[in-house]
Amino acid sequence: MTDQALPRTIQSVLNKYSEPDALFSALLPILGQVLKCDRCFLYLRNPQTKFGKITHCWRRNPDIPDIGNSEWELEPASLPQVDPMFAAALRTAPSIYVEDVETADPTVVNKEFESQNFGHRALIHAHLCHNGQLWGVLQPCVFAESRVWSESDRAIVTQLEGKLISSVVDYVKKSIVHNP
Repeated sequence: MTDQALPRTIQSVLNKYSEPDALFSALLPILGQVLKCDRCFLYLRNPQTKFGKITHCWRRNPDIPDIGNSEWELEPASLPQVDPMFAAALRTAPSIYVEDVETADPTVVNKEFESQNFGHRALIHAHLCHNGQLWGVLQPCVFAESRVWSESDRAIVTQLEGKLISSVVDYVKKSIVHNP
């Protein structure tokens, strides 16, 4: 299923934009609409310095919380212990598809952490990895109810993981050349 063609709207964005900021800004709203999500954000990080931030965030409407950051921040050392999905991403484990934060396996999802920090009910935690290191997380999500992620949803995200990584690495390297 992962070899299926990307939806035309997503492929046209990938074809049109080569500059990472423009690509991500154009892609997230389209991806959110294609996946029928409420919010879609991109968390990028430098794996050497562990500085990261949510660089792009699309919301279906203004009632959905905007969680974008303006500054690159050092990831808390405790984050992998508190957030099992982030720990999995650091291990470059396969992306995680959560149908319901409320009923998910606690070894996979820390329900309280997700509720306090994100507020979503279902999500995709797509790991953007290169050379055995985590460079970012793409996270489409929904709020009001649980969600079964279809094979098509999974195929789209899997393809995007591969297609976005060079732009992710480029964006991070250009954005935080020197960290404090």
